[in-house]
Amino acid sequence: MKPDPNLIWIVILMVLTQLVAFYLVKDLDWKWVIFWAYAFGSCINHSMTLAIHEVSHNSAFGHYKAMWNRWFGMFANLPIGVPYSISFKRYHMDHHRYLGGDGIDVDIPTDFEGWFFCTTFRKFIWVILQPLFYAFRPLFINPKPISYLEIINTVIQITFNIIIYYVFGIKSLVYMLAASLLGLGLHPISGHFIAEHYMFLKGHETYSYYGPLNLLTFNVGYHNEHHDFPNIPGKSLPLVRKIAAEYYDSLPHYHSWVKVLYDFVMDDTISPYSRMKRHQKGKVELE
Repeated sequence: MKPDPNLIWIVILMVLTQLVAFYLVKDLDWKWVIFWAYAFGSCINHSMTLAIHEVSHNSAFGHYKAMWNRWFGMFANLPIGVPYSISFKRYHMDHHRYLGGDGIDVDIPTDFEGWFFCTTFRKFIWVILQPLFYAFRPLFINPKPISYLEIINTVIQITFNIIIYYVFGIKSLVYMLAASLLGLGLHPISGHFIAEHYMFLKGHETYSYYGPLNLLTFNVGYHNEHHDFPNIPGKSLPLVRKIAAEYYDSLPHYHSWVKVLYDFVMDDTISPYSRMKRHQKGKVELE
């Protein structure tokens, strides 16, 4: 349970990589802008959201430098295009404290999502639109007062977007935003959204994924391990599984996020309703 300093350098390299990409796409035809947004930028931007997940757990600088992590999260947020880091931190801590908490955990789909997106075609559309549901769901389930850090995050992000527009042009800005929208929607990495907590097997609420895409996602696939030890950086989660193999190896797990997406869309018994929801008892302390 200690910081992972390598995370800092990886995030800096990812931001610089996207800056280079902004330059390279600025004069391309629109079809190639969208192609590279999906084929390359989507992987970087989705990976960056999971770097922000790591930073939300203070894995970059440690708990004793909490504000350093908040500022670094805003830096990691830049190539995503939408202010996200600070709000994610606030809601994600509630997800860990009150997993499945009704009206608290905004990772749980709304009743409308469960009711409407219940057919194969509608579930397919739901997968494509996942980033929009994740963005707006907190406003309906558990709205929080806007914090000063969220305002700073927003101002920094809008300023960065304006600079990208004036320096590189509209195509680079569209590339950035399209990479985020496409990368968090119908994309192999997006399988983790469904793989983590949707009950494909009754009685099993959280699942781990032990496949190659963990290399791009800071081992977020080790999700049982992460919820058991949220203060251990993703880099060390495979070691957690190795040390405690007798606890983790017998649990149901996945090796393909693409198969998870396919099964979710095609299996009539699975829908956005396939989540454990709890009514909290006792005092609730929100982030």
